[in-house]
Amino acid sequence: MAFISNIKRLHRNNVATLRSSPLAEISGALGDLGTLLPLMITLAVNGSISLSTTLVFSGFFNLATGVLFGIPLPVQPMKAIAAAAIASHASERETVAAGSVVAIVVLLLSVTRLLHWITRVIPIPVVKGIQFGAGLSLVISAGTSLLQPFSHHWDFPLDNLVWSFAAFLLLILTQKASRFPYALIIFVVGLVLAIIYVATSSSHHLPHFRIWQPWFALPWWSADAIGMGVAQLPLTTLNSIIAASALASDLLPDLPAPSVTALGISVAAMNLLGCWFGAMPVCHGAGGLAAQYRFGARSGASIILLGLFKILLGIIFGETLLDLLTAFPKSLLGIMVIAAGLELAKVGQSLNHGASDLWEASVDQGHHKRHRDVSDEERSERWTVMLMTTAGILAFKNDAVGFVAGMLCHWAYKTVDWVERKRGHGSSERRPLLNT
Repeated sequence: MAFISNIKRLHRNNVATLRSSPLAEISGALGDLGTLLPLMITLAVNGSISLSTTLVFSGFFNLATGVLFGIPLPVQPMKAIAAAAIASHASERETVAAGSVVAIVVLLLSVTRLLHWITRVIPIPVVKGIQFGAGLSLVISAGTSLLQPFSHHWDFPLDNLVWSFAAFLLLILTQKASRFPYALIIFVVGLVLAIIYVATSSSHHLPHFRIWQPWFALPWWSADAIGMGVAQLPLTTLNSIIAASALASDLLPDLPAPSVTALGISVAAMNLLGCWFGAMPVCHGAGGLAAQYRFGARSGASIILLGLFKILLGIIFGETLLDLLTAFPKSLLGIMVIAAGLELAKVGQSLNHGASDLWEASVDQGHHKRHRDVSDEERSERWTVMLMTTAGILAFKNDAVGFVAGMLCHWAYKTVDWVERKRGHGSSERRPLLNT
């Protein structure tokens, strides 16, 4: 009964939020396109996924996520699998098998509550470092993609750095208007430009009616597929589950944040269902949540609308959408990714004031909590741990390396404190870095 009552509460909030700010919710729903479109299109062109099936299944997952969690939690590609599949031109059966490998491991971690235990033992500065590093990684990748393809395309009027500058200028001018439908405006402009390009091109075709015809595809668990899945595991566990749960608490404190166990089961269910039909391996993610929040989404209504839209596109147009999606201006997508990355990186500012591990029960105020005082030395240590985690992610482009670097830094500080206490030089009043 508690589950049903929670669903009803989230539904009421979804409806109320959509009625009060419809444009902002629609805009927020489009906030993660900068991550979704490039990977989905490239995988579809390479034959590594089915575009129509991916749209229908990911749309259904969007819808279910909005109903069950009530927050703008994204459904986005598994980036490590996508990158490896693109580089190796993996077959559709291998790509979906890689997603199923991640799903099986994450499901085991969730049902055994190991994910919950992992979350409790990871220090908050390391979690913040993962979020901060992921945000800066998005900014760097977007900047690289903007500079690379346009060096000799100034003469192409529909997709060049002029559009990037205009989109960035609009982003700066509206940064204090959190509910301004920025992503909706950028999406409409980009769609118009893409239609013009496809309509005037002799080698591309506009979408036309082609009903979705799902087919069964048995995953092929080859050595390469298992390797892609193993490489994805750290990213899914740390960013898609642990960091996403923490970010939901930071961005939407008035709504119940999904637990890491619930997110793990959700990721597992999505991929164990879609892998039999050629759907792209998907997960949730802190970056996508930050993007959709940045562009106006404040409830599950945004991704419910997105899910319905994707389902309709997949059923009605399917694979014929590929030319139009490929033509969507990368100059506009890049600016959206930069904005999403900055929003995610901003969560680092609460490390030493407002972080969840800095609140403790107050004896004088009953069940209320008070923010504990943090010494300058502890502030410095927390910053160092967070930045060490971020540095590992950026330097090696790997969340697992950043995580290990942050944990080693954290335990180095703890070891020094332990040694000092043993020698009698430590202060008995000093509080630990992480409350347990």
